[in-house]
Amino acid sequence: MGEIVGAGLLSHVPTIMLPEKTRRELNNGEETSLVPGLRRLRREVFDTLDYDTVVVLDSHWATTVEYVVTAQHRRAGLFTSEELPRGMCRIPYDFPGDPELARAVAAHAAEQGTWITPIDDPYLPIYYATVNLWSYLGVPEKPWISIGVCQTADAEDNLRLGRALAAGIADTDRKVLLIASGALSHTFWPLRELRAHEASGVEHIYTREAAEADLQRIEWFTAGEHAKVLDTMDEFARFKPEAGFGHYLMMAGALGEQACVAPGRLYSEYENSVGTGQVHLWFDRPAAGWTQEAPR
Repeated sequence: MGEIVGAGLLSHVPTIMLPEKTRRELNNGEETSLVPGLRRLRREVFDTLDYDTVVVLDSHWATTVEYVVTAQHRRAGLFTSEELPRGMCRIPYDFPGDPELARAVAAHAAEQGTWITPIDDPYLPIYYATVNLWSYLGVPEKPWISIGVCQTADAEDNLRLGRALAAGIADTDRKVLLIASGALSHTFWPLRELRAHEASGVEHIYTREAAEADLQRIEWFTAGEHAKVLDTMDEFARFKPEAGFGHYLMMAGALGEQACVAPGRLYSEYENSVGTGQVHLWFDRPAAGWTQEAPR
């Protein structure tokens, strides 16, 4: 029986793919905490933990009439972003997929009241919410698959996808790491103002209220209070979390939703990226399971 052995809410911002010199130029001479955070996560988790497959819940991959899960045996090529080709240009990627797991997840769609299609087309596009993190965290010959965020889905739909994901994993023998790849609040500064807000300081988040909302949720995450995050989604929606926070909601659906009590470990500071809220949080699987009662 397969299981989820770790999960993360991780930032994939384009800045992490820029040369260090450029990153420092944008950040008043300082290195962003996001890059050393990913390197430490690689050393402490991805290079040491016993796992078989990584599943990326990709906030940049917007589907429309169904959820789609990649089912190729291998994905390889060069990635240039249509959004920011100056900073993400011809990034090489090459990793195996996990068609068996993709099909196992899709097999649970109907019972969860949703639609999931595994696609093995070699020409299916890949997105930087997957590529950027694989560039830092990918381990040779460890399979990675991605699931897109359906743009017509609501919070309940995303939780249903997560339930199907957990059931599909349980049907296999896979030990899986989940990555919810995306931001917290997600409003960009307008173009004519944007270059004054490229540094990582919290004062550059689009509004003070958005920063406060992000920091409140980070506090809940580090305390393992996922129920509070889920119960206040309508309130958080005011600050336009990336992809409607679908990447996190799908992960939460797989980890037990309100019953999940896994505390998060910070692998970065809370940072700005041209108005948006970014952070790396990693959730280890508690010894007693994802949904056990929190210690008193």
